[in-house]
Amino acid sequence: MSKPLKQIHLAAHFPGVNNTTVWSAPEAGSHIEFSSFAHFARTAERAKFDFLFLAEGLRLREQGGKIYDLDVVGRPDTFTVLTALAAVTQHLGLTGTINSTFNEPYEVARQFASLDHLSDGRAAWNVVTSWDAFTGENFRRGGFLPQDERYSRAKEFLATANELFDSWHGDEIIADQDTGTFLRDAKAGAFVHQGRHFDIEGQFNVPRSPQGRPVIFQAGDSEEGREFAAAGADAIFSRYATLKDGQAFYTDVKGRLARYGRTPDQLLILPAATFVLGDTDAEAEELAREVRRQQVSGATAIKHLEFVWNRDLSAYDPDGPLPDIDPDLGEHTVARGRAQVRMYRDPLATAREWRERAAANNWSIRDLVIETGNRQAFVGSPATVAATIDDFVQADASDGFILVPHITPGGLDAFADTVVPLLQERGVFRTEYEGTTLRDHLGLAHPDSRTSADADVDAADDIGERGERVAS
Repeated sequence: MSKPLKQIHLAAHFPGVNNTTVWSAPEAGSHIEFSSFAHFARTAERAKFDFLFLAEGLRLREQGGKIYDLDVVGRPDTFTVLTALAAVTQHLGLTGTINSTFNEPYEVARQFASLDHLSDGRAAWNVVTSWDAFTGENFRRGGFLPQDERYSRAKEFLATANELFDSWHGDEIIADQDTGTFLRDAKAGAFVHQGRHFDIEGQFNVPRSPQGRPVIFQAGDSEEGREFAAAGADAIFSRYATLKDGQAFYTDVKGRLARYGRTPDQLLILPAATFVLGDTDAEAEELAREVRRQQVSGATAIKHLEFVWNRDLSAYDPDGPLPDIDPDLGEHTVARGRAQVRMYRDPLATAREWRERAAANNWSIRDLVIETGNRQAFVGSPATVAATIDDFVQADASDGFILVPHITPGGLDAFADTVVPLLQERGVFRTEYEGTTLRDHLGLAHPDSRTSADADVDAADDIGERGERVAS
């Protein structure tokens, strides 16, 4: 007996401030003006997507001590954009990336509970940590936390925020005009949290929101990140774009859930995916090559090489051979605060491998960066892309995808108009929204404030113990 078809979850990532976004293309729009965000969100909602996703950076990126301006520089605040989008959409989920290293649980809980109210239950929080002192300089505490401490704080941050969300049960407001009684319980919102990172007590001043809690996303791929997601997240982002790697990640993370009393359907796995569409597969392949060269200019290629070499390579010709000097193994000062730096644990080995590949293929610096960088996940005609997405999901390599177009704000339009109808014809994607909240869209239960708090404490304790074992 064949298993039933899985329903695909689709989301739209407003492209971030990185070289995925071809901001210089004639059809590209603003990353500041609200009309761009509104166009993008309306397209996603027209296509019946689950949610829109916004990333966030807390400091402008620099390279060589100067603002890195080859990509988009600066964006409006996440909460402000999502709240404005709540007014121009009706069904689309609104997911924001908010840092747990430099914020406070009470403030973040108030913001997400408010967004959930104003959107009628469509808020989601991508919980992230910050790893570098460079970003920390923007904040009062400054500095940074080592990885185990970052996750320790993040776990307690999320547990504390959940206590605040659950401090209201949803039945306290009676607003009886005859008696003049507004609250059934004068202790509504009362909370006490005493922990290693947070020691707070008071009354939370935002009543329980439509979802109870925002949907929780997590994006870490480390051992600690996977455990964090298994313990308390509703969805986890994945970077695995091949079927085999996707299946391995899917099996690993879903296999961790039972330790926390959870079932596989309580955590969705959603890789980010870029795409290029054409009338034919051959046309799409040619367009994809053009897009990659737009994304990786000569100047961009040199900057990317500096991530590994940790040297100023501006004197090198991007259309020439790789440097014959070795990377500087000292403190990384050329690209401070760039996440890409952490990808190359052994710069000497990476440089050696890249030189060998470049020599074997007669690649220039720019060719190498194009060929070794992230490629488009889905390239082909609409029929090919629809079939490939469906194959991934049915083969348990993911539960869906977060699509990242290379053009803002119109880069999602063709996908909505050509690929989505084919997925609907296959019976694997909705033709109408069936619920009102983001939890409804994702097939997730609404938490009960009276029973979920104890489970959160148990999970936080368990993951804390596991995290210490992993770290040792």
